[in-house]
Amino acid sequence: MRFLCLIYNSADIDGTLTSKEVDTLVAEHFAFDEDLRRNGTMILADALETPDKAIVIRPRGTALGATDGPFAETKEHLAGFYMIEAADMTEATEIARRIPSARYGAIEIRPIRILTHPGP
Repeated sequence: MRFLCLIYNSADIDGTLTSKEVDTLVAEHFAFDEDLRRNGTMILADALETPDKAIVIRPRGTALGATDGPFAETKEHLAGFYMIEAADMTEATEIARRIPSARYGAIEIRPIRILTHPGP
């Protein structure tokens, strides 16, 4: 099964880590990435830019409108993700617990839903 592990950073932590702490965290992520690759469990992983560089598309009547970020007062923001392969939610949870950024925010684990085309 495929799972998406969404990494949420705490807004209280943003900008408070020293450059050495950031460098250590990034190095830990690279090591974690390599471990997942060796085990054959990583499908894809990436960090995301900060919310102020994002745009959200929403319905506005009959059209779609775009809004620049940030979008709402929030304590957390989506900072990155891992798409992994795991036997079940238990194994996915064990993998996600080892994500280095977990100690600074939260990790949401979602099974990937496989859609099938409804018609010919």
